[in-house]
Amino acid sequence: MVNEFSYCPRLFFLEWVQARFADNSDTVEGRYRHRAVDRPLGAAPLPGDGEVVAARSVMLSSEALGLVARVDVIEGVGDGAVRPIDTKRGSPPDNPERSWEPERVQVCVQGLLLREAGYRCDEGVLFFAETRERVVVPFDDALVVRTYELLAQLREVAACETAPPPLVASRRCPRCSLVGICLPDETNALAARTDLPVRLLVPRDPANRPLYVSEQGTTAGIKGERVEITRKTERVHSQRLLDVSQLCVFGNVQVTSQLIRELFAREIPVCWFSYGGWFAGIGEGLPSKHVELRRRQVAVTGQGGLSIARNMVEGKIRNSRTLLRRNTRQRDDRVLGSLRALAVQATEATSVASLLGIEGTAARLYFEALPTMLREDARLPAGVFAFDGRNRRPPKDPINCLLSYVYSLLVKDLTVTTYAVGFDPYLGFYHRPRFGRPALALDLAEEFRPLVGDSVVLNLVNNGEIRPSHFVVRAGGVGLTADGRRAVLAAYERRLDVEVTHPVFGYKISYRRVLDVQARLLGAHVLGEVPAYRAFATR
Repeated sequence: MVNEFSYCPRLFFLEWVQARFADNSDTVEGRYRHRAVDRPLGAAPLPGDGEVVAARSVMLSSEALGLVARVDVIEGVGDGAVRPIDTKRGSPPDNPERSWEPERVQVCVQGLLLREAGYRCDEGVLFFAETRERVVVPFDDALVVRTYELLAQLREVAACETAPPPLVASRRCPRCSLVGICLPDETNALAARTDLPVRLLVPRDPANRPLYVSEQGTTAGIKGERVEITRKTERVHSQRLLDVSQLCVFGNVQVTSQLIRELFAREIPVCWFSYGGWFAGIGEGLPSKHVELRRRQVAVTGQGGLSIARNMVEGKIRNSRTLLRRNTRQRDDRVLGSLRALAVQATEATSVASLLGIEGTAARLYFEALPTMLREDARLPAGVFAFDGRNRRPPKDPINCLLSYVYSLLVKDLTVTTYAVGFDPYLGFYHRPRFGRPALALDLAEEFRPLVGDSVVLNLVNNGEIRPSHFVVRAGGVGLTADGRRAVLAAYERRLDVEVTHPVFGYKISYRRVLDVQARLLGAHVLGEVPAYRAFATR
């Protein structure tokens, strides 16, 4: 952590105080390079009890210094002296010291701990694994003083309630594993700390994707490094654990304890749905350690959270208007004008109750116009399949059936995202808390219902991907068949992979990544790092 603080105080705060971490290729390679020195080996007798030759993975601590370190290697250099060897990935930099300050202060901390334990320690070594070079770091007065200065500053920062601001336009940010959590350029731009263009620093979309299991009577288990879907003794599907970001099961699908335990160990959530697609619950490992975010979330919710709710509803109305304007085949300027006016009214609402009224009016106008976005020759048969406004529980026509199903998937993904950020997904700012309802996920879903949910439904119908045979009618309620669910799931995942230009930051990212960015920006606002939450609204 002294290394991290020297590199970036905000990085230290996120990792140490808020216990947030993410891997990138550098951190994974670093663990690989440490695989040998992480195995304890060799004796390290105290001074007077014998000579140290070489000892690996030795834990040291000092209450006087308030420090703990695990030294990769302690090497004896004769006459009772020792030196710590710290393994680094890569190669030494081309500078006079042939090392960076974070590396030097880290090995200096190890030297101070060895001195505290009674050893004579005048220097340390940085071993660079890529080139197998050793760089000697003398523990001179300047380095020791600098290390103590950083320790004092580190403890001051650790005692603060809020994270230090991000570095401005720093060259360190692109290689940082926490750049997708920190969002340095985005946070600085929203906080008006700089007018420089926002760099595309958020990580690329991960290669893993949700695994949906909807075949009734199947069992999801684990065999080696693969998720195995079986029916009795027959294997239905097999997929590498490495390729799974979520396990989503529908209806009567069993999940073995062995698989659940392994998924939780890898921080992969399990999402349960009813047979008809109702989002029933989520399971994951231990909750986020980001206590301060949840504490602030409770405080902001207790104050009403009206400003956040207003921006979310405004974003939803603006996105509904944009989708209608781009896709309608019967342009109605009266409806478009009303939606524009309602979006403005949402920003001026004085209570959640009035905001609900504004949103309700906008939703009624939007859904009345929704049929004009469907191709005439692609519309599903009339009668029980006619769309006459929004209805649900159960949906009474195919369009409402599709909308409910896709909205449920969207809320599922945002529930997973809010968990990952550190929020309590059941405590919202717009939707009131209610037993079993992920209110915060529903809040964030508002601005994405038109852009993701409704867009998926329009594409399914207008492209002929969904047909009357994909639906089943029971006592006036309309549901999807197994083939229908597969078609919807495929279209939904495709939509999340679509890249869009961010209206505030100007770079292109997928909708899948947009969900994560918006949740983290909401967290930044709740923590007081940015002045307001800005909904994602396409132009």
